[in-house]
Amino acid sequence: MFAIEVKELRKYFNEITAINNINLEIEKGEIIGIIGPDAAGKTTLLRLITGLLHPTSGNIFVNGINVFRNPKSIKENLGYMPQRFSLYGDLSVSENLKFFARLYGVKKKEFKLIRKELLDFSGLAPFENRLARNLSGGMQKKLALACNLFHSPEILLLDEPTTGIDPISRKEFWSLLSKLNRQGTTIVLTTPYMDEAQKCHRVGLMFEGKILDFNSPESIIRKIKDEVIELRTECPLREKPLSQLPYLKNMYHFGETLHLVFEPGKGAEYITKEFLEKQGIIPITIKRISPSFEDAFFSLVKRQ
Repeated sequence: MFAIEVKELRKYFNEITAINNINLEIEKGEIIGIIGPDAAGKTTLLRLITGLLHPTSGNIFVNGINVFRNPKSIKENLGYMPQRFSLYGDLSVSENLKFFARLYGVKKKEFKLIRKELLDFSGLAPFENRLARNLSGGMQKKLALACNLFHSPEILLLDEPTTGIDPISRKEFWSLLSKLNRQGTTIVLTTPYMDEAQKCHRVGLMFEGKILDFNSPESIIRKIKDEVIELRTECPLREKPLSQLPYLKNMYHFGETLHLVFEPGKGAEYITKEFLEKQGIIPITIKRISPSFEDAFFSLVKRQ
C-alpha cells in the first residue's frame, strides 16, 4: 500500500488547467520534493491531496483511503503546513501549542508530555513564553511545524516551508525534517530551492500542471546527455548574439556565470571559443561541466 497514490488527476479553474493528468505513487517513509516555477500547480496539488480542493477528475488515495469519498478518515494521517501558516502573533509559543492541541483533540493528560517533546524537538523550549510575532522567521516556521505534529501524522505535506528564512534556519529546519523522516514520517514538500530538492529521495519536476519527471535527483541528472558550457566574462554578455551559436539548445544565467547547453557531440567548447574570438571577447572562464540538477530542470522545461 502506498502512502499516497494519485491517479489521472485533473483540476480546472474555469478555463485554466491547474493540474493536467498527474499520476504519482509515493512510498511510505519517502521524502518527496515537488519543484517548478510559479503557477506550475504545486500548491494546488498539495491542497488536492489534503482534500481541501475537489478535483475535476481523478482520484487520490492516502494509505489506501479515497480522499474525496472519506475526507474525515484521512485527517488523523495527515499534517499540512501551507505557505502562510496562521500562527497567532498575540499568543506565546506555549499558548499557540495549547490552541492547536485543542484543535486536534489532545487530552489534557497527554498535552503536557507532547508539549515538552515538541518544544525540545523544535529547539523552542527557551522561547516558550515569547509571543509568536516576536519570533524570527525561522523560529516561526519551527513553531508552525510543531503545531502540526500533535496528532503524530504519518504523512506531512509542506508548502515551501523554508521560503523567506535565512540559510542557517533552513539548515535547522531540514534537520528537524530528517529526524521526523528517520522516525518513519512520509514527507511531501514543495520548494523553490534546487539544493533542497536534491536532499529528497525523489523529485517531481512540475510545469504547467504536469509532472515532467519523477525520479531520484541522480537519475534525473543522468538522463541529460547535452553538453554544458560554463562561461564567465568581465562584461555582461548579451544573449541575443550568443543565440546564433550553432547547436545551441538553451542558455541561462547561473549566479555570475552563463550556462550554454548544446546538442551532444558537437564540440561545444571549441565552438564557443571560436565564436567569442570573432566577437573580440576574452572569457575569464570557459569550460565544459557536468550537467547539474538545475541544468536537468531547465532542459526538461525547455522541451515543453
